[in-house]
Amino acid sequence: MGEGEGEGDSDGKAEGEGDVKGRRMPRAVRERQMLDAAVVTFGRRGYRAASMDEIAERAGVSKPLVYLYLNSKEDLFTACIRREAQALVAAVRDGVEPGLTADGQLWSGLRAFFTHTAEHPDAWSVLHRQARTHGEPFAREVSLMREEIVAFVTTLIHAAAQEAHGATELAERDVTGLAQALVGAAESLAGWANEADSVTAKEAAATLMNFAWAGLGNLMRGDRWSPRTRSAP
Repeated sequence: MGEGEGEGDSDGKAEGEGDVKGRRMPRAVRERQMLDAAVVTFGRRGYRAASMDEIAERAGVSKPLVYLYLNSKEDLFTACIRREAQALVAAVRDGVEPGLTADGQLWSGLRAFFTHTAEHPDAWSVLHRQARTHGEPFAREVSLMREEIVAFVTTLIHAAAQEAHGATELAERDVTGLAQALVGAAESLAGWANEADSVTAKEAAATLMNFAWAGLGNLMRGDRWSPRTRSAP
């Protein structure tokens, strides 16, 4: 244990540590406060510029207590990524209404995605900007989240193809590629929407549906685009 860190008591609290607003809090509540403070700090200042002193001050605890609970700045950042990634994936899954048509399911999933990223801009900054630009192990954590969302979108596109044809006629590679493209577009659009104050989550979702669903609808009907060949002069 580092210098200045008291031994934890039976409730997981550091000896002599003042509690937020004078109350004794369970370890899980205290840790959540630290993660909340860290997400805001990392999201607004960036991983390298953020300091453990600032995070501790924002959380209302001492810096030694942050280290006691979360070990290091790297471990704290990783914990933030994991928590926010799980929250985003859960929001998208919970937002899709299973009884809807294929386009309705995709629409509800996109609205849930853009609503969550708009309501948690610091968390989205951590996932979309900070974690991706600071190498391993952070980038890997975001990749795991993205793979889960892509897999979920893949099932929605499969369902759309089945709804259109009664059987999936799109090749597996086509479906996977479409899911990757759709998720990538959603990520970029969320970054843009969060920077443009006047864009709502519903408007962002509608923009992507207008961009993507027309093309997906054509594919479901077997109408594929191909480059035109120029006739010889």
